[in-house]
Amino acid sequence: MANFSKQICVFLSLFVAFSLALDHNEPGFLKRQHSLIKPYTGSSASIPNWDYRDATMITNSFVRLTPDHQGKRGSLWNRIPVYLRDWELIMSFKIHGGGRTLAADGFAIWYTKQRMEPGPVFGSRDQFSGLGVFLDTYKNGPQAVTFPFITAMVNNGSMNYDHAGDGRQNSIGSCLASFRNKDFETSISIRYVKSRLTVSLNVDDGMDWRECFDVGGVTLPVGYFFGVSAATGDLADNHDIVGVKLYEIDAHRPQGEDDGWGTAVPSVSFFKPPLDNTDESAAGGFRNTAMSGFKIFLIFICALLGLGVCVVVGFVVFQKRQEQSRKRFY
Repeated sequence: MANFSKQICVFLSLFVAFSLALDHNEPGFLKRQHSLIKPYTGSSASIPNWDYRDATMITNSFVRLTPDHQGKRGSLWNRIPVYLRDWELIMSFKIHGGGRTLAADGFAIWYTKQRMEPGPVFGSRDQFSGLGVFLDTYKNGPQAVTFPFITAMVNNGSMNYDHAGDGRQNSIGSCLASFRNKDFETSISIRYVKSRLTVSLNVDDGMDWRECFDVGGVTLPVGYFFGVSAATGDLADNHDIVGVKLYEIDAHRPQGEDDGWGTAVPSVSFFKPPLDNTDESAAGGFRNTAMSGFKIFLIFICALLGLGVCVVVGFVVFQKRQEQSRKRFY
């Protein structure tokens, strides 16, 4: 019976791992017009379907948004608007520089109505319309968090980015992640399916994707542009983009459900207050701000199965003890 219980536990563990892998690796259709695959350079140092400006430098192996020099900014923007309701963006990058512990400022990944407009938010404009995901490497405010720090913001064009609080004021999700000065490429996944935004990271030189945050009720219109920008201040880093792949996700939507999404206003139906995601171990690991409904469901199912196994084992053990007691009595 003990071996049977162990087998059940192993099966449950494999089931959870397999289900979580399916949750992240749902197959999609690569959209090459929105992707950046090396070698990048075309004729006259241009990149098909992409524009860049300021300090951005193009090589065959990476796109460097900023060099490891003070006071630089750069950006890279897709020329073609995205008319997909459900998608997943996977970006490979490297952030590295001479500073071992201090660096600045980080970079941002954009899905916005505006494009190619420089400004104070990691090299791009403030009061944007759409989504910004910020990989921040410099701590500005007094909040009790370690860095690097990742936050996301959905803006309808009326809000300013919270520089003093490193984006906490209007953040819809955040986590800690150690992605700087790695010897290998690191990756981020931004997945938007059925109004649910999930950000995951792979910073361990393997296939181990870990969820940063997951939030529902997010409205992002179609027809916006993908872009990435970076900036340096008194401290600096190289901000290198190695590759971008955009996948269309088949979410099996009913016919006609896409009506009106070209004129929708970016918004979030549930806005949770900012949290102090303190990393007590100071190891720069993850501290999630949310758990997806799918994972909660899996945990609930596993708990029920585990409880059922315990009840069955307990009942069998009780019956055996009762039989042994009757034998001794006779």
